[in-house]
Amino acid sequence: MPDKITPGDERAAELSDLLGHVVTNWDNDRRALARQLHDSLGSSLTALTMHLGLLTAKLQPDQQPLRDRAAQMKNLLHTIIENNRQMQHKLWNDKLEFLGMKVAFAELVTQFAQQYALVARCSLPEEEPVCPREYGVVLLRVLEQGLSNVTAHSGATEVDVIVDDNEDEIMLTVRDNGKGGGRGLAPDAPAGTGQYGLRLLRERARLLGGVLTLATHPEGGAVLTVVLPKPPAA
Repeated sequence: MPDKITPGDERAAELSDLLGHVVTNWDNDRRALARQLHDSLGSSLTALTMHLGLLTAKLQPDQQPLRDRAAQMKNLLHTIIENNRQMQHKLWNDKLEFLGMKVAFAELVTQFAQQYALVARCSLPEEEPVCPREYGVVLLRVLEQGLSNVTAHSGATEVDVIVDDNEDEIMLTVRDNGKGGGRGLAPDAPAGTGQYGLRLLRERARLLGGVLTLATHPEGGAVLTVVLPKPPAA
């Protein structure tokens, strides 16, 4: 006889379905908001910069105080435009959608290395991985979380990002050489923002039939790995 389904099993299945619905809507909302910031606010700020440039060109050489004020306004607008661009990027990485996983991952790792003055190596497949969009989103979120963990590990100077792709599964590994351990997913790990972020990513991987692990490497540092089995080809 088949195993009897208990109320606890039904409850777990309901919560899993609910989580899948929530994260899907969450991704869609972030994507829509990033688009709005780009199309509306970004366009308006660019137009303001152009109008300011036209007004500055009309100023006379003897109107130096106004020229100085215009220069300050231009610098402020450029700062707002850059902040807006960064907010868009944090909400949704359009490069993943339009340019593919290889470009999005490579640029993210390169920018991370430049920002934190670390050595970052990125090993990607020769061909662009073929998988549904939600797979790429989960892998990108895991990469972002892994790089965020690197900054929290005292003494980390190097990070390796490796994507392995084959017919059956796709795997992402983020490894650093810092002093941090792999306790982020342990049952007795202290509660914190990072822990909950990893828990959510673990559940997102599980929704796709995958597994996410965080462990200490024998040679030191932490290793964050996610393995996602590919859905059957249509």
